[in-house]
Amino acid sequence: MAHGKKLQGFNLPVALIGDYNIMPSDLDIYKPEKYKDNALFGPESRKLWRELIKSGWTDAIRKLHPNEPIYTFWDYLRNAYGRNAGLRLDHFLLNELLVGRLKAIGVDKDVRGREHSSDHAPVWMELKEE
Repeated sequence: MAHGKKLQGFNLPVALIGDYNIMPSDLDIYKPEKYKDNALFGPESRKLWRELIKSGWTDAIRKLHPNEPIYTFWDYLRNAYGRNAGLRLDHFLLNELLVGRLKAIGVDKDVRGREHSSDHAPVWMELKEE
């Protein structure tokens, strides 16, 4: 959060992108009740996430897809991908100077289904010209 605050001070468009290992809401988990005791979904993690968002960041996926279950990760076990038993662990956070340029964001889910793929699918974002 301290680093994010420092970046906010540069008055430049900034995106914080990566695998945060956190599932901020029930929409980010195929079965929220299964993860109620998991640190990635626990109250402490979710509280810190809310604090990060309140410090001036916008969750790009939720900005354009506020009510849609979207996953970026499917475990290799128990045919998780085939059952769409996924989690959203990868996030694009945008500062105020960048969020207005957000045009599209999505997950290339089909890539996860390929042989020898990562357990994460690629997440992409398209921005409008300045």
